[in-house]
Amino acid sequence: MVSRLIVAATCLLVFGSAVFAAERPLFDGKSFAGWEGEIAKTWRIEDGVIVGGSLETKVPRNEFLATKIRFRNFDLRVKYKLQGTEGFVNGGVQFRSERIPNHHEMIGYQADIGQGYDGALYDESRRNKFLIQPESKLVQKVLKPNDWNDYRIRAEGARVRIWLNGVEMIDFTEQEPGIAQDGLIALQVHGGGKALISFKEIVIEELP
Repeated sequence: MVSRLIVAATCLLVFGSAVFAAERPLFDGKSFAGWEGEIAKTWRIEDGVIVGGSLETKVPRNEFLATKIRFRNFDLRVKYKLQGTEGFVNGGVQFRSERIPNHHEMIGYQADIGQGYDGALYDESRRNKFLIQPESKLVQKVLKPNDWNDYRIRAEGARVRIWLNGVEMIDFTEQEPGIAQDGLIALQVHGGGKALISFKEIVIEELP
């Protein structure tokens, strides 16, 4: 009887952890279910990929495609490709972020994307500065310009880490009190350039 209880308890622990830690996709590859943003002109789905911006005309302003639900501690993976021909060619992945009421901008952490900025942690519309940046030589070694790159963002409490193509770029611990440790995840295309940014295979694992 005791052995059966031990086995049952072990199974509950294992399967309970597995249910909590299971990875799940945030994008189904065919619709904007679970997301909201400017989908009339800016964001679209092409061949199972989320695409924002244009190479023909300049993106007039920053635009964000955001999740409808909030996340706190997590391990997020997303593949991205950034292309551009003119102006400020840039984008990013927001997390622990919020929509600014009655505005197109968002506020919160951003894993930046763009020449000289990949792998960096920026504080969008809040402190408006890079909180930490990787060494440029390291980025140049692993970045694949105009091609698919793999971002991994892990947020646990005050600690944030970012990997680019499997190589750790930054390890940051928030020191300022009052900075939110939960919020929305969003994809950004930056205004001011002829830029096209694509995202696919967006998968999250929620952490305790």
